[in-house]
Amino acid sequence: MEIILIRHTSVDVPPGVCYGQTDVPLKPTFEQEAAVTAANLKAYTPFDHVYTSPLTRCVRLADFCGYPDAERDRRIMEINFGSWEMKPFDHNDDPRLKEWYADYLNVAATGGESFAMQYQRVSRFLDELKGKPWKRVAIFAHGGVLICAQIYAGLIRAEEAFSALTPYGGIIRVCLPDD
Repeated sequence: MEIILIRHTSVDVPPGVCYGQTDVPLKPTFEQEAAVTAANLKAYTPFDHVYTSPLTRCVRLADFCGYPDAERDRRIMEINFGSWEMKPFDHNDDPRLKEWYADYLNVAATGGESFAMQYQRVSRFLDELKGKPWKRVAIFAHGGVLICAQIYAGLIRAEEAFSALTPYGGIIRVCLPDD
């Protein structure tokens, strides 16, 4: 199955602020960014099914690209940063932050989840998706979800995760492995 993953456009959040699953606004440049994404997405159409994260930054892009009825699925939401949400990383005095920096793959944010937990959540979604009859699916999601999908498809290793971050409005293509 071919999966086309689309990352939401730029968020209107100051650099360095941890926003994860918070429903944050998009930058005023949304329409210009979305128009570029929509034009680039045409190279991959048509889709048998379209999914989106329920967070508005993804729903809004799916709608702009012509998929207002995209199926919303909470499993493709960004990582949950728990009590760190909407705090600048530089002003977060939680002692677990040092542990997280040392091992972000396995250490969960306080009240949130680790990258490994997010990967398990996204993997369950992709496992289920492989059982569907579709040949090509679009997924409007978040940077972390796109990374998880690339790891799942064997394109990158977990240790390379954040060096493979897709730019805002970017599109990647993965093929799900057959079992």
